Order: sequence, then structure tokens, then C-alpha cells
Amino acid sequence: MKKLVAIIAGDPESISTELIAKAWKKKGLYKNINIFVIGNYKLIAKQLTLLKIKTNIKKISYLEDNNFKKDLLIYDVPLNFKKPYKINKKSKSKYVLKCIKIAIKMSLQKKIQGFVNCPINKNDIFNSNFGLTEYLAKNSNVLGKEAMIIYNKKLSVCPITTHIQIRNISKNLSKKMIYEKIITINKFYLNYFHFKPKICVLGLNPHNYELKNDSEEKKIILPTIIKLKKKGIKVNGPIPADTAFNKRKRFDILVGMYHDQVLSPFKALFKFDAINITAGLPYLRISPDHGTGIDIIRKNLANPFSLIESIKFFKHINV
Repeated sequence: MKKLVAIIAGDPESISTELIAKAWKKKGLYKNINIFVIGNYKLIAKQLTLLKIKTNIKKISYLEDNNFKKDLLIYDVPLNFKKPYKINKKSKSKYVLKCIKIAIKMSLQKKIQGFVNCPINKNDIFNSNFGLTEYLAKNSNVLGKEAMIIYNKKLSVCPITTHIQIRNISKNLSKKMIYEKIITINKFYLNYFHFKPKICVLGLNPHNYELKNDSEEKKIILPTIIKLKKKGIKVNGPIPADTAFNKRKRFDILVGMYHDQVLSPFKALFKFDAINITAGLPYLRISPDHGTGIDIIRKNLANPFSLIESIKFFKHINV
């Protein structure tokens, strides 16, 4: 039986339609997976015309009795728009959130194995510092326990804090936050990969602030690692961030204290060869590990590799 995976069309003002069309043309790479798009049919059709990409698309309003390999199926979501790349902020937010809610409902009802959402501009969609990771976690009542895993077969990373300002990182760190997220990471690996991951935890300060008594390493990070080890978690650290990636071959995942601490070196190493997974949700949610590409809209330059890898991830797991 083929797995059914939804692709959320994402931000209307983005490279998402181009990515989806290019990923669809590579559908032979994921033969045991059926995919369809949750989005506005007219918008996607107009954007394909502007891109001069020839792709057979078909509007659907239900999932049953469809040929998922003949045409790219669009589960149609209403949207009021005048121009395909000119949509006001209010209607954009309403549209994107409706697509996301449809995908969540389908996932919880087990109609699909999970979903891949194309990139969105979080500043246009949410009226807070939330990104989609935090929005989905709050929706599922697991906010604070979710973990953003940037995944590659060779190495993954996870930031403890996500979309907050540097000046707010230290005051937002807590033993509970680090503990809950590493428990979530360990459970995710056990559920989907069937092994306990080797986890390396980075310190916050340069040289771990020499583990002085007033350092976050000594007060927060180290006691949490000791507690996690007693739970049978394969965790080490804290390791100074400037040498952690030199030791990456010893570990399955590096856990940093903030977003750019782990994502910057990770992207320098792996570029597009990564996907974004939200661990801790009651369903599987993945997204490409890049943004909306607003600077290359309609230029036919978008690289679909990360979206393709997001879809292919479903091939190798039991959901």
C-alpha cells in the first residue's frame, strides 16, 4: 500500500509552486509515496503559467478514488486574490493557516501519513515571535516539548531556543526546556529510526565560560545532562561550540542553545541537503530547510532538492 503525503503549498508569495512542480517531475524517486498539494488551484495554475512550467494539475475536493500518479492533484483551498504574486497580508495569513489546519486534521484522522509544508514568511502569517514550529506545538498542546530537528543522514542539529533575539537567549534557557527537548529527540529517534541517538550538547558561552559557578553551563546545562544520563539517554557535554562540529562524526545529533549556533555551521557543511522536522507532534511534519526565496520568484532558479528529500523521508519510516 502506498503512503499518502500532503504538500502544503506554503506562502503564496514564494518559490513554492516552482519547487512543487520540479519535485513532481521527480516523482519516480518516491515510488511508494503518493503526494498531493493542499492549496489554491487557480493560484497554482496561474503561477505555473507565469513560470512557463508545463505540469498537468487537477483540482480535487476529496482524497478517495484519485489517480495520484497521472496528474498533480490540488486539494483546493479558497483564496481571494487579484494577482498571483500580490496578496494582502491578512488574506495570505488566513489562506496559509487554513491550508495548515486542513493538513493537521487529515494527519490526526490518519488519512495521510503526514505532511510537508513549503516555506512561509512567519512575519506575515503570525502576529508574534512564533514560527510554524511553535504554532504547531501550541496547537497540539506540546509547546516547550517540541524539538526542531534539522536532519541529514550524516548529522542532525537541534537548537534549544529557536526564533528569539540573542539578548533573550540566556534568560529563556532552563533545565526543564533542555530536558524536555532532549527527551523528545530521543523518543523521535526511537520511534522513527529504532535506535537511541548519540547526542552532543553544546555550551552557550565561549569555552563554556570555563564552567565557572555563575555560568549557564554550570548552573543549567551540566545538571540537566547528568539527569538525562540517569534516564539512560546517550548524551554528552557540554562541549564548547567552537570545536563541536570537529567532533561531529562521533554523534547523531548536536544540540545547541540557540538557532544560529548550530544552523550556521550545519548549512555551511550540508547546504540544501537537509530537511526540517518538528519532533514531538502527534503526526509527522517536515519542511524544506530554506526560506521563501522571494528574491528569485519567477526566475526559475529554485532548487527543489530539500523538498524532494522531505518527501523521500517518508520512504524509510513506518508511519
